[in-house]
Amino acid sequence: MILIGRSFLGIFRYDNKYAAPTKEQRARYMQGECEEHTFGKDGEILLILYDEAAYLKDDKEGVRILFTGVHDKKKVQDEVSRLIEEHEQREKTPDEFRNGNGQ
Repeated sequence: MILIGRSFLGIFRYDNKYAAPTKEQRARYMQGECEEHTFGKDGEILLILYDEAAYLKDDKEGVRILFTGVHDKKKVQDEVSRLIEEHEQREKTPDEFRNGNGQ
């Protein structure tokens, strides 16, 4: 996390789909006009772009990531590409963990 003036900038990762940015983070970064973009085979990746932040939601994995500040906001495209690739690889790779009756 970087402190500039009185603002914290950084990348905040939430590994639980029920976790969310704090009230302060929503008030500071996730206000005003935004653009929404969906990615993935079934649109399971949602990217919301704000003036000072980008919020990435992966419903398949339950991960949420808040990118704040201009510098870290630029990293969101790399993360979207990584998530798409990860999803594609999981679809190509058969599930190695099966129960005893073959299901």
